[in-house]
Amino acid sequence: MATHFSSTGPMRSIFQLKSNPPKCLLFLPDSCHRRAETATCRAGSVSVRQWSSAANYSRLVKLSNKPIVVRQLAHKRNGVVRCATIEEIEAEKSSIEKDVKARMERTIDMVRTNFNSVRTGRSNPAMLDKIEVEYYGSPVSLKSIAQINTPDSSSLLIQPYDKSSLKSIEKAIVSSDLGMTPNNDGEVIRLTLPQLTSERRKELSKVVAKQAEEGKVAVRNIRRDALKAYEKLQKEKKLSEDNVKDLSSDLQKLTDEYMKKIDSIYKQKEKELLKV
Repeated sequence: MATHFSSTGPMRSIFQLKSNPPKCLLFLPDSCHRRAETATCRAGSVSVRQWSSAANYSRLVKLSNKPIVVRQLAHKRNGVVRCATIEEIEAEKSSIEKDVKARMERTIDMVRTNFNSVRTGRSNPAMLDKIEVEYYGSPVSLKSIAQINTPDSSSLLIQPYDKSSLKSIEKAIVSSDLGMTPNNDGEVIRLTLPQLTSERRKELSKVVAKQAEEGKVAVRNIRRDALKAYEKLQKEKKLSEDNVKDLSSDLQKLTDEYMKKIDSIYKQKEKELLKV
């Protein structure tokens, strides 16, 4: 039996048995740094099961007529990391921008709806938008079960599609903060708007001011969520620090734009409230 190990090139081991069985040639690289796995190689009566190696050497565990234990080199595949394409990054940015605009628009609609529910000196069907009626065990909006008209500037006429809901509608109006007393004649409900006192106008002005501020807080929260989304892309190495700064600047401009919209509709509502 003769063995020879080379520290600079492939190692070749020749195993010679006394009975001259067929030779088994092992070609073992000497630069093994990877984790090994077990495999079996048989040549004649010689079994090669496992061999071990380090940076520049290999060690045969046992050499005899019996099976030889060797550790076999296993090639470890490196994981492949795929970078996001420009198109994918642009799609993510566009998705964030669309979500921001959609949410800010819904905020403006919410503020308008809240303002409309606050009555001024003139009758407006939108004053009843927030009224919910218990209808067959479920709360539904008043405007979904009745037709609402304005016969004149100081009254509202409510005509339900189902007359059996008249009592429920009357109860919902009394329970609301409208400050109006419904007149139910068995067919329709009439609401007469009382004149607003100076004190009442000031109170309502404070109400819409609070609603306007709530709208601004909602817009700021939307901006905050978008910034977090951009920072997440930066951590994922999809956006650079300069990219995030530019996007944050654009986002602030959009936020300022919607803040101005809220201020505008607030001033208009306040003017209506204070007008005698």
